[in-house]
Amino acid sequence: MLTIKNMAVQRGTGQQGYAVCLPELMLQPGEVAALTGPSGCGKSTLLEMIGLILRPDSLDGYLLGSQQTDVAAPLLAGQEDVLSNLRASELGFVLQNGGLLPYLNVEQNLQLPRRLLGMPLSSTWVDKAVRTLQLQPLLKKMPRQLSIGERQRVAFVRAIAHQPPLLLADEPTAALDPHNARELFSLMLEMVSELNISALVVSHDWQLVDAFSLRRLHGQPQAGRGSVFTS
Repeated sequence: MLTIKNMAVQRGTGQQGYAVCLPELMLQPGEVAALTGPSGCGKSTLLEMIGLILRPDSLDGYLLGSQQTDVAAPLLAGQEDVLSNLRASELGFVLQNGGLLPYLNVEQNLQLPRRLLGMPLSSTWVDKAVRTLQLQPLLKKMPRQLSIGERQRVAFVRAIAHQPPLLLADEPTAALDPHNARELFSLMLEMVSELNISALVVSHDWQLVDAFSLRRLHGQPQAGRGSVFTS
């Protein structure tokens, strides 16, 4: 589902410079892996590169989805029209702040990814996620009326609404209490398995990652100001 080889970016120069490197990553359909490491090691930066938001300085290969679409060339060339279409159809994002559109209610936010791709608005996957995360009472509310935890739960459901091949989540449980964090992690693994997609999750909650036996890609700070992410 996902194959990346030798992805790297340099942030800043001289004494302020910092490199983030990913030698290799392969994710199979139905697999969830976690990006872990100390604060500042580049987890979110790496997720932005994989999410086609940040252009890497070097990249030997990037194949995405069941058709193994070659993403490396348009990503290195900064072909935003191509990248925009790939983000909409092939990726699902869960941002730390939720990223919900403030002028749409919860139900409309959940329908948006499917509407943009011309898919039917109703979905058994979305309905199941809404029930599991107890979001039914929130469907007609606006994002400003939600707590931070509620926004994160809604953001997760929106990210998988169009059944993307790859789900990317940046600290999806950061604002959740332990019970809801476990519920969200459990649902994420279940949905990834049932949809036969892959997921990559940034998390500081190493206990939760270990409790669900997720494979870790750990950012190891290197001499000379840089981090390398390895299993």
